[in-house]
Amino acid sequence: MSRQEQKLKTRQNIIHAAFSLLDENRSLSAISLREVAREAGIAPTSFYRHFKDMDELGLTLVDEAGLALRQLMRQARRRIASGGGVIHTSVETFMEFIAANTNVFRLLLREHTGTSSAYRLAVFREIQHFIDELTDYIIEQQGVEYACAQLQADAMVRLVFSAGAEALEADDKLRREIGERVKAQLRFVQLGATQKG
Repeated sequence: MSRQEQKLKTRQNIIHAAFSLLDENRSLSAISLREVAREAGIAPTSFYRHFKDMDELGLTLVDEAGLALRQLMRQARRRIASGGGVIHTSVETFMEFIAANTNVFRLLLREHTGTSSAYRLAVFREIQHFIDELTDYIIEQQGVEYACAQLQADAMVRLVFSAGAEALEADDKLRREIGERVKAQLRFVQLGATQKG
């Protein structure tokens, strides 16, 4: 393995270690550089070869979480293109993501309202990407004006994120119930968006 490949692998190990330390009781601000280094299997001083400080790592984690969400959306679109219903497929894909990536989603939820303005701004930017992509999709699929599509996308993303927050600690049965409820809510939003007011 080349030096560059090893450096990239170590960087990914640090990111993975930080995500693994997050849980329902510990936010990003509650984990230390030493803990991350220990979990990643490196010396604390080696951390600085990859990140300036914990804040830079935190912003990287937000970026990684946003990337995971965008990949999720693309995965849902592929499922929809192969015959799945838009709302059903999107919610099912999202719930699968939460079940498999609780700490990634937990980071976005916590830092969205956290104490760091840099993290809040980064999370807002990632959520806005999600809204923008959904807005474009709604315009393409429903042929509605941008303002209507953007309002619909914003409402839908807020509903899904709220349901995701509930689903984080839920068992499979409750997660399915939350999923069914949010699907109905999204259908109401979609139906309401077709009405001229």
